[in-house]
Amino acid sequence: MCYSPPMTEPLDIKSGLPGPAGTLGNFAPHPFTLDGITFACMEAFLQSLKIEDPADRARLYSKNGEKAKKAGVKHHWQTKGQLYFKDQIIDRFGPDYQALLDRAYAALAAQNETYRAALIETGTRQLIHTVGRDDPKDTVLTTAEFCDRLTALRATLSR
Repeated sequence: MCYSPPMTEPLDIKSGLPGPAGTLGNFAPHPFTLDGITFACMEAFLQSLKIEDPADRARLYSKNGEKAKKAGVKHHWQTKGQLYFKDQIIDRFGPDYQALLDRAYAALAAQNETYRAALIETGTRQLIHTVGRDDPKDTVLTTAEFCDRLTALRATLSR
């Protein structure tokens, strides 16, 4: 018999895991379109934000998971705290960036039935992400930004 954790235990979102934990990870291959741009997965979207040059940025859109991560990691956005989407320069620490993240996750959930079903399947469990970072100066998506966004999306889907 297989162990199934109680529904009260937190769910650690990590790419590559079975079930909702892996399905909800940013590396999971769930294509979505935002403002006319199609991304292979959420990681491609997030990593593309680091790239100032539009042509270089566009090359990243079709990369999945680890390939997207590797392509974005060499871009050092932290010095200026600036990110890039379409023809906009976005302050990593400002409200426009948070609104962009909201729109991206909403688009992913709206366009992908598997993603929506996995989010609903988590029920009321606390969502955690133990492999993420907490300081917004070090990452384009903190653990709190990620988990809070998924929890809020789940609430809208469960109504």
